[in-house]
Amino acid sequence: MSRIHLFSGGLELANLVVSSGVLYHSWAAVRDLYSEINQNEQQSLSVRYKVSQQPNSTTIAFFTWPACSKDYIIQGGGGEDLVSSSTLKESFPLFEFLCTKTNPQFSINKAALELFASIRDSLPSLKSQIDSKPVIITGNSLGGSVASLFTLWLLEKINLSSTKTRPLCITFGSPLVGDDGLQEATSKYPTWNSCFLHVVSDQDPIPRVLISPHNPIDSIYKPFGTFLLHSELGCACFEDSQSILDLLTATYLEGPENQNPNQVLEFYEALVQHLNHKVICKDTTQLVKRNTKSFEAGIITQLEAIGLVRPQQQQRNNGIDNLITRTERQEKKLVILKRQVFDPSKKLNDIKINMAYLEWYKKHFKDKGIGYYDSYKNSGNLSDLNVVRYKKILTCYWEEMVDEAEKKPQKEGASFRTRWLFAGTNYRRMCEPLDIAEYYNKGLKDYINQGRPKHYKQLEQWLKEIEKPASNPSQLKKQNVASSLTEDSCFWAHVEEARISCELLSSRESSIGEKESSKHNLVEFENYVLSLMKNYAVSPEIFLPRSSFMLWWKEYEEIIRKGIMGAAYYSPLTDLMKSRSYQNYATGGLEIP
Repeated sequence: MSRIHLFSGGLELANLVVSSGVLYHSWAAVRDLYSEINQNEQQSLSVRYKVSQQPNSTTIAFFTWPACSKDYIIQGGGGEDLVSSSTLKESFPLFEFLCTKTNPQFSINKAALELFASIRDSLPSLKSQIDSKPVIITGNSLGGSVASLFTLWLLEKINLSSTKTRPLCITFGSPLVGDDGLQEATSKYPTWNSCFLHVVSDQDPIPRVLISPHNPIDSIYKPFGTFLLHSELGCACFEDSQSILDLLTATYLEGPENQNPNQVLEFYEALVQHLNHKVICKDTTQLVKRNTKSFEAGIITQLEAIGLVRPQQQQRNNGIDNLITRTERQEKKLVILKRQVFDPSKKLNDIKINMAYLEWYKKHFKDKGIGYYDSYKNSGNLSDLNVVRYKKILTCYWEEMVDEAEKKPQKEGASFRTRWLFAGTNYRRMCEPLDIAEYYNKGLKDYINQGRPKHYKQLEQWLKEIEKPASNPSQLKKQNVASSLTEDSCFWAHVEEARISCELLSSRESSIGEKESSKHNLVEFENYVLSLMKNYAVSPEIFLPRSSFMLWWKEYEEIIRKGIMGAAYYSPLTDLMKSRSYQNYATGGLEIP
């Protein structure tokens, strides 16, 4: 009895596709498109496609005609058959969204890209025929490569938050599409990787033509998605890239050099008919009879299903043993990587608790007339020590969050950032002042340029990307300013630098250049503070009697009194501070022209 064996996370995908009849209907769409082609046509290779609307789904099938040869797919070899995304930036930027900071470029097979580019003008029309129903994208041979590229293009164009609109690409006998950069861009994001199922017969040379036959691991081309490998004995399902390369090579039953296209299609017709509506399961009947570890036994069961190991075989040659060992190692690595995928929602409750403690800490010292920044800077309380622990937990979480967002392709990274940006902004505005306090307590200077951690910079940049230009503060913002956080999380760094400038300006040891520079910096600081106050973008805690800002003002007021800033020096901020008009700020009653 033929068996379908599945290994790793492709189980759910393949189970759905095979048992629901989706595989059968996908192949039927390819077969119907092929039957409509006039096989007597003599013309250059082109892409044919057809959209079929069913009550519960939409199917888009791609087919290339005339049938392509190995030489056409390879187009020179040695890397000459690949086109880098960096060269496509201007002329064909449809896949630029896949690039990330950690994976800035990738390459696509030239033949597949040229065929996909030939239908560029038809892409909007094809997309317009996709509605709220599930969409199946399918293709055979190079038509499968076009189907894969069309699916990748769709990933940027549609909403993936709904499983109904998420595309499912099923290819039959497709050659590999790109290099390790494309594989990483797709495979590192599980939602995208799960959109691809590649069906491969052991009698079809085309899926293997771009793989180095003697050393598959060193192949330039790398697979992504789930691969359903078929032999006359059954099927096995794998996701790990290196395992797939090994097994594509090991399972090939070499036939004639130039197979008839109709013969290849017959392979898949028989394959699909064979699998139609079969239940996917794991055969464990042989496991108890083997003196092997369970994970290795699972690998052996998979290899039995695709004919690489015979069920009753007592001794195996070194090549098979090495294949089992490599596959086991690679699949274990894949399982570990999946477990390590960062899921921010799992820790969200803990993060909320830590933030709530910091909110309490802030309120507690506000009531004492000092503010949480200066309390932490002075570090004389047990609660300050607790804050160190809570801040560390929060920082580790948000560093990982930012790193994860940076790794994601552009669209998904943008969606991820938007979803978590409000919480990230609150964290930044609450915690960065504490890092600033630690920095200046060490006697260091210029935190913004020399000491600011990367994740704070990124969180701020993401906010700027979506933030609307500043306008006059609303009445609601004025009313709520007493409970708000200072919008510029680097405010206290500016305060500390202003105090350093006061010190330099008052010192007899400072050079003329240092004094002039300090004067300039202090005027800039005045303008900066006034702008924040005008927009109600700074917390009124800065005016607490024992805050570092009020200490700066006492130092600066003395400098002005001595005439160091110039005779009869006047500025809007100094006038506001001298008149104590700032006392109206917390109630929203301060008007600054």
